[in-house]
Amino acid sequence: MDLTNQQLLVTGADGFIGSHLVEALLEKGCKIMAFVCYNSFNSWGWLDTLPEEKLAKVDVFAGDIRDPNGVRKAMEGMDMVFHLAALIAIPFSYHSPDSYVDTNIKGTLNILQAARDTGCERVLITSTSEVYGTAQYVPIDERHPFQGQSPYAATKIGADRIGESFYRSFDTPVTIVRPFNTYGPRQSARAVIPTVITQLLAGATEIKLGSMHPTRDFNYVKDTVGGFIAIAETQATIGEEINIASQQEISIGQLAREIIDQINPAAKIVIDDMRMRPEKSEVERLLGSSEKIRRLTGWQPGYTLHRGIGETIAWFKDEGNLRRYKWNLYNV
Repeated sequence: MDLTNQQLLVTGADGFIGSHLVEALLEKGCKIMAFVCYNSFNSWGWLDTLPEEKLAKVDVFAGDIRDPNGVRKAMEGMDMVFHLAALIAIPFSYHSPDSYVDTNIKGTLNILQAARDTGCERVLITSTSEVYGTAQYVPIDERHPFQGQSPYAATKIGADRIGESFYRSFDTPVTIVRPFNTYGPRQSARAVIPTVITQLLAGATEIKLGSMHPTRDFNYVKDTVGGFIAIAETQATIGEEINIASQQEISIGQLAREIIDQINPAAKIVIDDMRMRPEKSEVERLLGSSEKIRRLTGWQPGYTLHRGIGETIAWFKDEGNLRRYKWNLYNV
């Protein structure tokens, strides 16, 4: 499918992955409407940092994914929607689970109902590797059982299953896109990689972190975005759930050491109890299978972890970028 002939809606376009996806689609010459979260500051999130010549090519719709009326209005005339809008911080979901239900489950339902009403040709629902919980076997393929180890994960399981139900019940052309751990420029300070980088660049020699032993499967954001686009361009992905995974794992401790070695090898790690997840909530191991996405689309990652970390550090070294982050606070 040639995306340049499609009218595309990207929800969550003001966020980390969403803003990168908008940029990548612009580079392909696509027609894009960016759905951003309405606020009285008229802020478009990370889209505000794009060059003016790029932003001029984007139609921006400010609304609330929880509101079915605004969602339906934004969906009018759209051929395809990349639905990325969500609340994603796991610690915040511990004390505000209602907001995760409203945003992640009801927001996804709003997209699906609007897609059905407007005849949208493709709906890509963004999932997360957190729906699998701690790996019961590796690599984790799309048949792996689901386990909601946090309110966040539980709401994403719910959103995925609502998406599946619309495909099976109404033939809504849904694909569930399941990125594993994405990192890169513009990522939220609540994530581990920006946490380590910002502390180091601010001059800290003792880096505060939580659990060191869990493992994760990391993708540089450009690879994740490339996976989204490859899935969208392939008709065979309709009705499927598809991992975007590097199929490589690294412990949080090893990851932190990789970042430290690139910035200040003399720095040390200290454990901060505030950053520890509840024991039964911690996902101990994630290692995803990329067999399905490779088979259906030919996608494969282009960045090694070392290279991706290097590019992320370079972005944070820009003083204008670094000062957006409160490195000395624990961000939930």
